[in-house]
Amino acid sequence: MPHPQAKVHRMAELIEPIATVTFSEVPTEAFLALGMRNYWDGYFAGRAAPLGQAPAEVVHAVFYNFAEGEVARHIPWVWGKTTPQEAIAVRERGSAAALRQRIGQLADSPGLVRAADLATRAAVGAPTEGRALYAGLRTLDIPEEPVARLWHATTLLREHRGDGHNAALLAHGIGGTQAHVLMALSLGMKAEEFGRIHHLPGAQLATVIDGLRSRGLVDTDGGFTDAGRETKDRIETLTDELATPPYDVLSEEELDELIMELEPIAAAAQDDD
Repeated sequence: MPHPQAKVHRMAELIEPIATVTFSEVPTEAFLALGMRNYWDGYFAGRAAPLGQAPAEVVHAVFYNFAEGEVARHIPWVWGKTTPQEAIAVRERGSAAALRQRIGQLADSPGLVRAADLATRAAVGAPTEGRALYAGLRTLDIPEEPVARLWHATTLLREHRGDGHNAALLAHGIGGTQAHVLMALSLGMKAEEFGRIHHLPGAQLATVIDGLRSRGLVDTDGGFTDAGRETKDRIETLTDELATPPYDVLSEEELDELIMELEPIAAAAQDDD
């Protein structure tokens, strides 16, 4: 019997702060030491590395939610400074160090080892079809050290969900930059205030918003219409449904145990900002 969607959504909330330590200061500094020019060089080198030396057009398509030209400012430039293999190793070491630093004594707890084992079983238990970034990550070796293994497993689960989210957006005719507008509105922000798109030229962002307005998803004041809010909710529901397969390998008791073990780790990982 499938797990309740509420539990699948709860897993998304718990894996997010653990997986995203990879975008924090410690891994960023490690990439800068390789010769990266800035945070975004390290971001693209680390996250795109499982795809090999794919061209910017492919990385743009897989990542889905960057504006045109943004990926090309970093790919393939970063591969003149490092290799995908080295970027994978640097990312793993830096992310494990950052996670250990954030969670303190929990890093050496039996609960973390159990969480790493259960999360890894789930993370390698889903089909890869249609999940390009998840499939790339599945080709990598699973770390033996528990903290690194937990980070790796949550990253697999996060990118599996992300691939599904992109499919849900595509099915609803929502482009990547439009998705950020909807996210901003769902958080009660103006689109031009949202971190991932606030840097876009005003005219470019206005064109994106106008496209949503023409479909009746955004009102004249730049806020959600009822149809816009309903569309966003349908996308999130479908994303949860598409994120279910990894957890099918776990029993109800095992998933409950995984959630219980992850809760203090996720809370600690999120607290150090």
